[in-house]
Amino acid sequence: MIEPIDGILNIDKPSGITSMDVVRRIKRASRQKRVGHGGTLDPFASGIVPVCIGQATRMMEYLVDGTKEYHTTVRLGVETNTYDLDGDITDRSDPSNITLNDIERALVPFDGEIEQVPPMFSALKKDGKRLYDLARAGIEVEREPRKVKIMNITVIDWSPPNLTLDVTCGRGFYVRSLAHDLGQVLACGGHLTALTRTRASAFHIDESLSLEEAEDHFANGTWEDVMHAPDIAVRSMPAIVINKSVEEMLRHGRPLPGELGIPFDKLGEECRVYSSDGTFLALAAFIESTGQWQPSKVFAAA
Repeated sequence: MIEPIDGILNIDKPSGITSMDVVRRIKRASRQKRVGHGGTLDPFASGIVPVCIGQATRMMEYLVDGTKEYHTTVRLGVETNTYDLDGDITDRSDPSNITLNDIERALVPFDGEIEQVPPMFSALKKDGKRLYDLARAGIEVEREPRKVKIMNITVIDWSPPNLTLDVTCGRGFYVRSLAHDLGQVLACGGHLTALTRTRASAFHIDESLSLEEAEDHFANGTWEDVMHAPDIAVRSMPAIVINKSVEEMLRHGRPLPGELGIPFDKLGEECRVYSSDGTFLALAAFIESTGQWQPSKVFAAA
């Protein structure tokens, strides 16, 4: 019988493969049925892809929603149809007159909450069809801008025509679109030539594993040494500890007793729930209409 595994791996995806390729390799190595990832990276990009196994797959949405950090290089003066180096060149310009001051001024409007038009070469759908399928068929459709959040953009180096940036952002942000849009503002065009995700939610690239290292740990039976507990994805949430009687209520999906006095900052907030021995039991959400904390995700006992 195959031992069930519940946890998250911090994998450093190499350039040249898809995020689903990473999932497939971990699925084979771990011999687990339930494996998924917490945020797609383009094939040409490298960096963190959190891989969730077993019950930890129920945490994928929180990883996708988490803060991301990227180290990226933009080539100014050349546009491509994919906004990155994998695409066909659609325009060229001379960026030699652009100064660092020009770039820093051009980046100001991108700071904070902005509206961003996603690229045609993306997995988003329009009328049930993937945008990248339409793009490959030579069809371009209008895309609605989406609200995204950029917490920080730092210029690391400007060595014309290559601009190196560090970007901190929230869910749904396309760094490829930033490269394209910045090129438009500077009137010279631009596309990504390199992209590395250095942070995804609680995971940092300095503590990541290569795919080969992860596969070796499964082959050697030492996977527990590198597996993170599922609740690492929600460590920023408030936490409470409950006793056995309340645990029984929780397991049956009943709301937590009001006398627990769990504080909340905003409606819809969630909290982590643990047993008295430190076992992660569930997530609970505050329900405005009842004024109670209702279990939203209950995890099976180990």
